[in-house]
Amino acid sequence: MATVDVGALGRIGHSSRTTAEPVSARRKSTRPRLGPGRPIPFGIAIGPVLLIAAWVIGSASGALDEQTLPAPWTVAETARDLLADGRLQSNLLTSLKRAAWGLGLGVVIGVVLALISGLSRVGEAVLDGPIQIKRSIPTLALIPLFIVWFGIGEEMKLIVITTSVAIPIYINTHAQLRGVDSRYVELAATVGLSRWGFIRRIALPGSLPGFFTGLRLAVTISWLALVVVEQVNATSGIGYLMTQARTYGQIDVIVVGLVIYGLLGLFGDLAVRATERRALSWRQTIAD
Repeated sequence: MATVDVGALGRIGHSSRTTAEPVSARRKSTRPRLGPGRPIPFGIAIGPVLLIAAWVIGSASGALDEQTLPAPWTVAETARDLLADGRLQSNLLTSLKRAAWGLGLGVVIGVVLALISGLSRVGEAVLDGPIQIKRSIPTLALIPLFIVWFGIGEEMKLIVITTSVAIPIYINTHAQLRGVDSRYVELAATVGLSRWGFIRRIALPGSLPGFFTGLRLAVTISWLALVVVEQVNATSGIGYLMTQARTYGQIDVIVVGLVIYGLLGLFGDLAVRATERRALSWRQTIAD
């Protein structure tokens, strides 16, 4: 039986560490210069804080006309009044329900269509063309047609949000799915994976980076579509509240609605980013 020289192994291990350490040190030393650098604690809040600071300074100095853009303290007082009489909570809840339903349905539809088109030449021939046509048509241009087809009720609003959300999910998931390394496909065939096993173990994990990119866009687009549909014969929602305020010249209420939409979009994007980091924790990127 062969014997192992412990001393030799120790020398080999020591030599490998001494050769590896300078390489890693060089990599660490070049990373701040070539990459974006280390993450800034709470860096995502710096931009909004600077924007609010400029708003405060402009309002306090008189550079911003109160009739054009109310001061932050005026907007905060208006929001407090809306909370006190319950109008803000009820309308916000309605908007959240519409956006959540539209986002959820759009994500499911977009992923299913991307899988059909990405894994089948026939599916791509049938689906990709119409989806690309829809992508080039603005949602605003389709609203009059949707009103004729579906009326002006909740069904029309949900369909507008869903179709708006499904497009970025499909585009990014499909592109990432088609970019999966063909060697993984060959490996799946070699080990005898079924079609469902291939989708679950290869296709879906491989398309996750593109899916999350599409999801970040979809979250923002869902709020943009919501703003539009809630101003079409709506009787509730933040958009309806802003439309009523526009009728009566209440600029402060309009700004409250804009701030809420902005915060919802920001926190929605943060939630998607956090989920993406957790789901793709195995991936080493320039942002790590």
